[in-house]
Amino acid sequence: VVNAASHHGRILVLNRENAKESTGHGSPLPTLVHGGPGRAGGGEEMGGMRGVKHYLQRTAIQGSPTTLTEITGIYQPGGAYIEAEQHPFKYHWEDIQPGMSLKTHKRTITDSDIINFTNLTWDNFYAHTDITSLDGSIFEKRTAHGYFILAAAAGLFVYPNKGPVSANYGLEDCRFIRPIYHNDTISVRLTCKQKIDRDSQGPQLPNGIVKWYAEVFDAEDEIVAIATVLTMVQKKNPFAEINKKTIETYLSKLSENTKSVWGKMSPQHMVEHLEYTFKIASGEIQGFEFSTPENKLEKVHDSLYNHIAMPRNFEAPQFLEKDIKKLQHENLTEAKQKLLESYDDFEAHFQENSETTTKNVVFGMLNKFEWNLFHTKHINHHFKQFGLL
Repeated sequence: VVNAASHHGRILVLNRENAKESTGHGSPLPTLVHGGPGRAGGGEEMGGMRGVKHYLQRTAIQGSPTTLTEITGIYQPGGAYIEAEQHPFKYHWEDIQPGMSLKTHKRTITDSDIINFTNLTWDNFYAHTDITSLDGSIFEKRTAHGYFILAAAAGLFVYPNKGPVSANYGLEDCRFIRPIYHNDTISVRLTCKQKIDRDSQGPQLPNGIVKWYAEVFDAEDEIVAIATVLTMVQKKNPFAEINKKTIETYLSKLSENTKSVWGKMSPQHMVEHLEYTFKIASGEIQGFEFSTPENKLEKVHDSLYNHIAMPRNFEAPQFLEKDIKKLQHENLTEAKQKLLESYDDFEAHFQENSETTTKNVVFGMLNKFEWNLFHTKHINHHFKQFGLL
């Protein structure tokens, strides 16, 4: 359909899902939505200069909600759900797809819930507080706040543990379709509506936006509210996980005879270089100046958060080159052991000084989290250099 769109102003996808809705009357196909001049769709007009500028750039597509979801990459209400194997908030941005869905358990709204929400928000609208004033209104009983319904819905669909979802980004298209009264029971279906890529800036891990279509149902499975919830979802980390156990595993593959893919380092030079950076991180070595100009330091510092690997054949700052040029240990086995000891010292330093920062010659002052970002990139870089990854 996408490839054919450049040659057609209007396209109908007819299948078993929507064939029964065909208009018939002897026509081979149902009536298509009016496309208008210059390929408009859904009743929009493309006359005047807009028609000239957008001519042949728009195609009107008709089909079932499931078909339109597949074509556009945007979930259409009424389309088929893809039941998630685990909670959708456990997935990284790349693994989420439109239509991925979760049906929650149920919650019964009580009088106390409504009163407590009133006291918390100071929203004293009469429908929530004065049941003697309901005559002539659309309300029959004490009514739950619309925003309480949204909050209760979030309580049903939010995954509590830390994971790829990093923040609530906002709401769109919120509608309250009918009142919810005390003792009514609600449930929620949360479905991925759309994914939007974005460039992350500043000290922020790469992420994208996911729009979730939230449908709130009553006990009879009638929709009582809908909203589009936006979340920031982290992208997958492309680097191999680095900790003491993984370092030991990769080092076990390294021998004196291992050849580097690039650069002039020997295996022992590389291991001692990594040990040296852990000593810097733990504050043992700090008598140096930053090599990055002050006007560029913030941008370079923030680059630790992105998923771009360190470049090959990058020249280390001069003081590092000088200090690690001469081997410090008798052999590679001893160097490996000293590297693991320096890792332990690094962990111990920040366990005792969790709020402190230490200097990195290139990236500036780093806290424990940022040092972990650095070590992940740095060790991945050098382990790939020697074919360990």
